[in-house]
Amino acid sequence: MSKAGSTRSPVIRSVEAHVFRVPLEKPVSTSFGTMRDRPAVLVRLEDDAGLVGWGEIWCNWPACGAEHRARLLVSDIAPRILDRPLPDPADLWKELTAATHILVLQTGEVGAYAQVIAGFDMAYWDLAARHRGVPLAAALSPDAAGAVRAYASGIHIRDAETVVAKSRAAGYRDFKVKVGFDFDRDLALIRALAGSLQPGETLHADANQAFSPEAARDFLLATADLGLGWVEEPVRVDAGPAVWGELARLTATPLAGGENLAGLRAFRSAIGAGHLSVIQPDAAKWGGPTGCRAVARAAIAAGRRYCPHFLGAGIGLAASAHILAAAGGDGLLEIDVNPNPLRDAVAPAWPVVEEGVVVLPQEPGLGTVPDLDRLEPFRTLFLASGPAA
Repeated sequence: MSKAGSTRSPVIRSVEAHVFRVPLEKPVSTSFGTMRDRPAVLVRLEDDAGLVGWGEIWCNWPACGAEHRARLLVSDIAPRILDRPLPDPADLWKELTAATHILVLQTGEVGAYAQVIAGFDMAYWDLAARHRGVPLAAALSPDAAGAVRAYASGIHIRDAETVVAKSRAAGYRDFKVKVGFDFDRDLALIRALAGSLQPGETLHADANQAFSPEAARDFLLATADLGLGWVEEPVRVDAGPAVWGELARLTATPLAGGENLAGLRAFRSAIGAGHLSVIQPDAAKWGGPTGCRAVARAAIAAGRRYCPHFLGAGIGLAASAHILAAAGGDGLLEIDVNPNPLRDAVAPAWPVVEEGVVVLPQEPGLGTVPDLDRLEPFRTLFLASGPAA
């Protein structure tokens, strides 16, 4: 994987964690909590050939979690990979997952370690694709598409009328609204919104695990005639197969989920159970490109839809688009349309949505890098292991 395209194993010389926080004038609300700032942890790898790869670690919750994940990356992951020949990304992901398993048991921090490994995997895939001189999507699959359909996400139901109109003007044709706040009000608003859609547009709903099984049944039945693209996480992920199975049988509305699953076994179990029609892993939260590619293949082979979840900065969004393009199928790319400098601070500027479609960056790797000058005012922490330390 040298600059000339050989298969020489790269040697990572430095690992960096860049942490940023953007204060929010208008907090982002879900049914389970409110984000009062937007955090991001970006991973930078540099190898002995001078090439650089970027990744992103999920860190939205808890509010103090970003800096902790950055420290885990530099203290627990970097020493395992620095200054030695490395295997291909998929093999290294398996190695790191196995090597940290006892730490996961010791600390109980299943999520934090999975998220750090996911962000590292993303950066290593970016580096590997740059060595090959191809976009990440092509490195993941030679048959990868060059564009994907995208949908506008992060839309609070109370603001939906205004935000959907703005998103439509920005090029979106698919929209997802957050529900699970006030049942009767949410239902009235989503019915009105569905009635205002234009030809070729689709509306989705995300309850963020807010409903009880009884309320979820009521919501699904009350919206059965709206033609929703899916209802996401209507109940808790751990509600059990009996609850999820009953909800899946209620109406023709597809159920979606996956952002709160972790591990190939969990995803394969969910796919095999058949309750979820739409599978939504988050590449910065679990799996990186390695794990999510495997989930996507399993989902599509089983007749499910792969639609990656994402709510973060621009690096993770670009990676999600590449994984989706490599997966094939008719999945949609999630783009949070709330104001977010962390998403926008990439060079070259990306994405641009036209008639609901986003063209992937065509440069090698992710095809885009963080604009650190624009991000610098929001920095809270920089950590490094290697020569830059």
